[in-house]
Amino acid sequence: MENKTFGRVVAIPKEHRHQSYWDMFATWVGANANNGTWYVGGVIAACGFATASTSLIIVGVITYLLLALSGYMGYQTGLPAMALTRASFGLKGSFLPSVINVVQFIGWAAVNTFIAATSISYILHDILGWPVYGKPGGLKGLITGIVVMSILHLLSISMGERSVRIIERVGIILVFILVIWECIVVFQHVSFSEIISWRPPHDLQMTSGQAVDVLAAFNLAWVTAASDFTRFAKKKRSSTHAPFWGANLGLIWFAMIGVISTIATAITLNHFDANNSDPSTIASKLGLGVLAMLVIIITSTTANAVNLMSAGSALTNMTKRLSLTISIVLVTLVAVVVTFIPIFYSTFLDVFTAFLDGIGMFLGPEIAIFLADYYIVTKQDYDIEHFAARDGKYWYTGGINWIAIGSWAVAVAAYAYIKTIPVLADSVGSTFISMIIAAAIYTVLSKMTHRNHSEA
Repeated sequence: MENKTFGRVVAIPKEHRHQSYWDMFATWVGANANNGTWYVGGVIAACGFATASTSLIIVGVITYLLLALSGYMGYQTGLPAMALTRASFGLKGSFLPSVINVVQFIGWAAVNTFIAATSISYILHDILGWPVYGKPGGLKGLITGIVVMSILHLLSISMGERSVRIIERVGIILVFILVIWECIVVFQHVSFSEIISWRPPHDLQMTSGQAVDVLAAFNLAWVTAASDFTRFAKKKRSSTHAPFWGANLGLIWFAMIGVISTIATAITLNHFDANNSDPSTIASKLGLGVLAMLVIIITSTTANAVNLMSAGSALTNMTKRLSLTISIVLVTLVAVVVTFIPIFYSTFLDVFTAFLDGIGMFLGPEIAIFLADYYIVTKQDYDIEHFAARDGKYWYTGGINWIAIGSWAVAVAAYAYIKTIPVLADSVGSTFISMIIAAAIYTVLSKMTHRNHSEA
C-alpha cells in the first residue's frame, strides 16, 4: 500500500509504522519532563502544596484523556493533527487552528529556550565569571545562551521524527538522575511536613481556579500535537495508553518537583517569589552546580524537539509550498526571535502567565470542536479522500465550516466573560467551561443543519 498524499500531508499506512509502546511512552514523558513543566509547578506553588498537587492530578487526568482521544485519531487516519482539523473547520477554515498551533508551539519553544538560556548564563558565570541573567551585565550571558540553544534545536530536529525518539531516550535518563538528586538536596534542607504546612503570603496566593487554568493551558498544548506522533504508532494501545500515562508521569513528576523545590526555597530564604520558580534559579540557590544546569539544557532540547516538529507540521497545513523540513527550520528561526521578547518586560513570569492565558482562551475551544466532530458528530467516520478536494464534503462554504468558526468565537468570548465571575474563575476556572460550551454549540448546530459529513 502506498502513502496517500494530500498536498504536503501524508497519511502513514499502518504497515509502515515503526514506533513501539515504549517509544511513544518515552516521547510523552520527555515532552513534559522539562523546564517548562518545572516552571509551571513553581508558579502553582502559590496555591500551597495541597491545592497544587490535587490540581496537578485532576487536570492531568482530564486533559490527557483528551490527548489519548486525539492520539487515537492519528492512529486511525495516519494524518497529522492540523490536517485532521480540515474535517471540522474546513479545508481553508483549518488555517485558524493551524495558526493557533504555530503560535503556541513557537511560544513554548521560546519559553523553554529562555529558561535553558538562563541556565547557560549560570554556567558562563561559573566558568568565565560573567554576571548571571538578572544581574547588571547579565544580558550577555543570556543572549549567548539563546544562540547556543538555537543551534542545539536545529541539530535536534535535523533528522525529523527519528531524532526526537533518540533525544527523548537520552533525556529521560538524565531527567531521572536530576530529579532524584534534587529531591535528596531539597529534603536535606527542608522536611516534607514543612512543605505541606507552608502557606504563601495572602497577597501572592493563587486560587484553585487560577491553578486549573494554568495547568489546563499547559496540558492542552500537547493535545493538538498528539496525531503528529501517534500516526507512527504500531498499535492502538501505543497511540492512546502511552500518551496518557507518559504525559501524566512527566507532568506530575516534574511539576511536583517545581512545587516542592519552590516551596523549599521559600522556606529556606523565608521569602516567596514566584519569579524564582525557574529551574536555573532554584538549582543555583540549592547549590546543585553546573551539572544540573547541563541537564536543564538537555531536557529543554528534548521538549523543543516536539514543540518545533508540531509547529512545523501546522505550518505545512497552511501552504503546499513548504516541505515539513523547511517548515520546521522556519519556525525554529522564528522561535529564536520570539525568545528575546521577555527581555523587554519587567519579569519573565509576567510574559509566561499572559501566554498561558492566551493559550487557554484560544486553544481550548478549538480542541473541543476538533474532538466533538470526530467522536460525536461524525462518529469516527472520516473520508480521507476528501481532505484535499475542493468539491468534497469538507469544503463546506468556500472552504470554511462557519459553524465551527462561530462556535469557537462564542466559546472564546465565554472564556473572557467567565474570568469576570469570581465564583467560577476562582473555583473551577474558565478553560473547561468554555470547552464544554464550544463542543455543545458545535454539536447541536451541526446536527440541526445536518453537517455531519456523512450526508455530503
